[in-house]
Amino acid sequence: MEIRRNLCLPVIILAIVSGSGAVLPSEPVWAQQANSQAEDREIFQFLLTNKDQINREVTKLNNGVETLTESSVPAVAKKIQEHVAAMYDRVENRRPIRMRDPLFRAIFQHAGQIHMKMEKTDNGIRVVETSDDPYVVKLIQAHADVVSRFVKYGFDESRKNHPVPKR
Repeated sequence: MEIRRNLCLPVIILAIVSGSGAVLPSEPVWAQQANSQAEDREIFQFLLTNKDQINREVTKLNNGVETLTESSVPAVAKKIQEHVAAMYDRVENRRPIRMRDPLFRAIFQHAGQIHMKMEKTDNGIRVVETSDDPYVVKLIQAHADVVSRFVKYGFDESRKNHPVPKR
């Protein structure tokens, strides 16, 4: 009898909370993160598939980089914007990806020292990434180089691991 009472308690609490107008999550946090990762991967693969439709310019700054990534194909331009916004969110909220890759692992380890500004353009996005830490500046610049290699070489480059710069 005691066991039944304990099992019913969560159902009663759920009924009370859901009847109170409180918003309940539709799925657990881990499932939401898995869905987010799957969406991010889908967009990344779309961009790799359409790499020939992407133009990218990188300007190295003393404290980071300024990048302009665009496409004259509206669907590709929209995916560029979505991808950059998703990656910005991952850096801001310390939700790493590509942890098998030493460069990406280092980027996320130093995420708190990276300052990002995004500006949508008609055909894509302009990003300025900076840091006050000289080593993190090297990481930012190495990452920009790798992203340019993704655009140039597509899936072949995405399968590689990338070294971290020396301190």
